Amino acid sequence: MNNPIKPRRSVLYMPGSNGRALQKARTLPADALIFDLEDAVAQQSKTAARTAVLNAISAGGYGYRELVIRVNAPDTPWHEDDLNAVAGSQANAVLLPKVNGPEDVASAGRALRVAGAATDLGLWVMAETPDAIRQVDLIATAEPALQAIVMGNNDLAKALRLPADPARTGLLHAMGAAILAARAQGLDILDGAYGDLADQAGFTRECAQGKSLGFDGKTLIHPAQIAPANEIFGVTDEDVRRAEAIVAAWQAADAAGQGVAVADGQMIEALHAESAQRVLALHAAINARSED
Repeated sequence: MNNPIKPRRSVLYMPGSNGRALQKARTLPADALIFDLEDAVAQQSKTAARTAVLNAISAGGYGYRELVIRVNAPDTPWHEDDLNAVAGSQANAVLLPKVNGPEDVASAGRALRVAGAATDLGLWVMAETPDAIRQVDLIATAEPALQAIVMGNNDLAKALRLPADPARTGLLHAMGAAILAARAQGLDILDGAYGDLADQAGFTRECAQGKSLGFDGKTLIHPAQIAPANEIFGVTDEDVRRAEAIVAAWQAADAAGQGVAVADGQMIEALHAESAQRVLALHAAINARSED
């Protein structure tokens, strides 16, 4: 499905069982928040965390931030209750972890509709298992509510028995497959989290690599990671200047009945103009959030 442009530069995981974190999230400049009921919550706290997240979202105060609830995996005893609860909430999307194939996604979509979910409730899926990567093209087409794919690189690296590698060499094929599948269906795709909070330089490098690969933004595990992610996955003044020049040159050429134009010494075709228009639209969306 083709989604309207939404800034998803910084997407912060928030432990659903941490009330102080849920409160603080209302003041953080993240584009989106993932309220986590899965990995960040102990088994004995699952029900309480679900209630805390629902209450926090119902209380409001999160402003422009996109609110996503990561439910527990399909093979857990909390999965069905999580979906039923999210369906009746004011969340913007549900994030489905441990997806192994298209049926996991389709089943979640059906369950949400049966539970009375709003038609605009989005579905996000984790790409964090070998089976998910093998079937990522089918997963990307499994459910019309699907909006985004989220890389779960730590789980995937463990499953693939990869050694620690700052270059992420062993993950490149999986990330590339997921990016292609997302783009083919007009979905957003988010890079996985970076776990070394003491290595800010490493985090910055990984953000830059992610952007160069084609990710729309990055999932985060600490508020200190928000600003670098917003900057790297954002739009610079030079990006805006360049995009405006391309669009203006293309519009002038089109008005003159010409199929190509020149901007800053580069030949411009329709594909360049379309890319430039997307940059300007993303810039406008980011500015609108800043004003809010």
